Amino acid sequence: MNANEHPELSPEQRAALLDALRARFEKHPERHPGSAWTQVQARLEAHPERLWSLNELERTGGEPDVVEVDAETGALTFTDCAAESPQGRRGFCYDREARLSRKKDAPETSALELASAMGVELLTVDAYRALQQLGAFDTKTSSWLQTPPEIRALGGALFGDRRYNTVFIYHNGAESYYSVRGFRGTLRI
Repeated sequence: MNANEHPELSPEQRAALLDALRARFEKHPERHPGSAWTQVQARLEAHPERLWSLNELERTGGEPDVVEVDAETGALTFTDCAAESPQGRRGFCYDREARLSRKKDAPETSALELASAMGVELLTVDAYRALQQLGAFDTKTSSWLQTPPEIRALGGALFGDRRYNTVFIYHNGAESYYSVRGFRGTLRI
């Protein structure tokens, strides 16, 4: 499903989303130094088809915020900035193949399937490390990360967390899932 196939937000949903994004943007200027909310709002108004995906990040507990502004194009990168992996996106294995390979107790979906349905992507290892420069995230949870095909082909998947004031990138079987492991979404607008 592409962004144009998602339903439009109602005027009330749109206003609530923009209010939440603005409040978070203004509360955390360290995440986007030198950026102004008027710039963000103009970009969002120019790309209303992406609001549904942003709302999904918000609705599932991600607390999305601007973490990058492309100086050349003005493109914004929103990333989940909730302190812990979003509550509404935990307890899934890595991808569909891993989910279907489970003999019992398969979760209803996977991190990659849900991210795709939401119109977002999982963070890369580099994006996860960059996010961790903006604060202490996943100190009690962990988040699945985009996994290189050569690792995935061998049955593994990557995840990250922060313990002992250090960011760790680990591996696990892609079919594993835990109540404290979810995923952080990112969306470029």
